[in-house]
Amino acid sequence: MDVGLFDFDLPEDRIALRPVSPRDAAKLLVIRPDAPEPFEDRGVRDLVDLLQPGDALVLNDTRVTPSRLWGRRYRGETSARIEIMLHKREADDRWRAFARPAKKLAVGETIAFDSDGAGNACELARLQAEVEDKGEGGDIGLRFSLTGPYLDEAIARLGELPLPPYIAGKRATDQADARDYQTTYAREEGAVAAPTAGLHFTPDLFAALKERGVSSHFVTLHVGAGTFLPVKAEDTDEHRMHAEWGTVSAATADALNAARAAGGRIVAVGTTSLRLLESATGEDGVVKPFSSDTAIFITPGYRFRAVDLLMTNFHLPRSTLFMLVSAFSGLDLMKRAYAHAIAEGYRFYSYGDGSLLFRADMPA
Repeated sequence: MDVGLFDFDLPEDRIALRPVSPRDAAKLLVIRPDAPEPFEDRGVRDLVDLLQPGDALVLNDTRVTPSRLWGRRYRGETSARIEIMLHKREADDRWRAFARPAKKLAVGETIAFDSDGAGNACELARLQAEVEDKGEGGDIGLRFSLTGPYLDEAIARLGELPLPPYIAGKRATDQADARDYQTTYAREEGAVAAPTAGLHFTPDLFAALKERGVSSHFVTLHVGAGTFLPVKAEDTDEHRMHAEWGTVSAATADALNAARAAGGRIVAVGTTSLRLLESATGEDGVVKPFSSDTAIFITPGYRFRAVDLLMTNFHLPRSTLFMLVSAFSGLDLMKRAYAHAIAEGYRFYSYGDGSLLFRADMPA
């Protein structure tokens, strides 16, 4: 499909630079493709009324790693500052990363890391990495001098939280982001971007949903930096997704299959949960245990196997995520929905408001 089909105009003032407080005070646009009036303006707290007893929420419990590192490469008497964005762990001492600038970085070179690129000698002696290989678009393989929990501690100390570029380009990251850019249930370290639909959930909202008879289940998909990359191809067939590691436990798979068998609906909180569930589900609609990489790319025409409803934020024009929601509820309808959201003052992107999408092939 022509990537231009997924373009739309978005005013700059609709981009949220801070979240609302409390988290569940955000607005929620309900989108029902088959309803006479497909759009309904509600709030996140209204999930308690919008969902039904027996429905099953699926949330991604990945935790954002402070994965932007600053370092220097040394060549003779010269050195150059390097920005590294870790995006996929491959072993206890190995990560894939995006380097900037990457053109002159050579395989076999060593990068020495510090917190601000200034060359702190104490830290330089403690954390280094060798460039093992180079891929396309600045992608590199790094083998670190530390391993396991020692490497994790060094990254946590030296790294910076990687806010999305459409926020980071407008203001500096600060201490508030360390709290705001994590879900309240984040526990599995390894993501470089938050599963942002989950940022709206509070303990009070979880309690109200449980009382309603809505169950909550957790999966893990470590969101990679590829989620920030623009689609450069002109046709969706030419775009390739970066692989991300995810897991669905046997207990969660069994619980979701049981919920659906009893007449409940599977409600994915976020596109990451949806992509993982679709990767774990067979043609027969049965969710299976899963622990592997996934590079699933969902565009209009995809037949959904697992997910009945999707809660998600508002996404970038021409992005893979807008393509996914267009596949879920219909391209024309989603363009109208986004125009409605812009006109009604909804806040966009990671710190913005949410939407609740019904699948196009399901009754409203």
